[in-house]
Amino acid sequence: MARQRSPLRQLARAAALLAPMVLVPIVVILAAPPLRADQNDPRLPGLFDQLLLAASPEAAAPIEQAIWQAWTQHSDPVIEQLMDKAALGMQIGDAGMAQRALDQVVALAPDYAEGWNRRATFNYMVGRYQDSLDDIEQVLSLEPRHFGALSGKGLVLVALERWEDAAAAFQAALAVDPQMQGAQENLKAVQEIMGRDI
Repeated sequence: MARQRSPLRQLARAAALLAPMVLVPIVVILAAPPLRADQNDPRLPGLFDQLLLAASPEAAAPIEQAIWQAWTQHSDPVIEQLMDKAALGMQIGDAGMAQRALDQVVALAPDYAEGWNRRATFNYMVGRYQDSLDDIEQVLSLEPRHFGALSGKGLVLVALERWEDAAAAFQAALAVDPQMQGAQENLKAVQEIMGRDI
């Protein structure tokens, strides 16, 4: 069966709205306590163990939030200010402000996974899909358990109509966070599209 373009565009739009990578980090920055952490936070292994055992999305939600809080914190207040500036730029639609802030973050703190993740999100939002994939690979080299980046990779691959790769990315996100509803729904939608194309 031939690919139908309009449902694919609808999936990409819907997936963008469901993406935790896009929606969660901005909220977490505003709500996070003044901890100093990142992907090396010693609490993370225990949180990921709890996430695997969560029996429902509601049970997983506070664990996910605690993980996002650890990921988004940085020991350098300059990096945190730049991340806040990037979030503001994305929120108000000032792409230039967001781009400049995120480029500074990854230049000043190349070992900070969330800086790369935020820039991957930005690149996805402005349609620079290969740049987004490149940034996601940086995230995953620093934090292979980054369920937001894994799910985000699936969204980028949906936009590129690389269905099998997208499905694999959503499955990888669910291997880390089995209750991740956006990844569940996106995986199901991709699998339905793949079934129609057989």
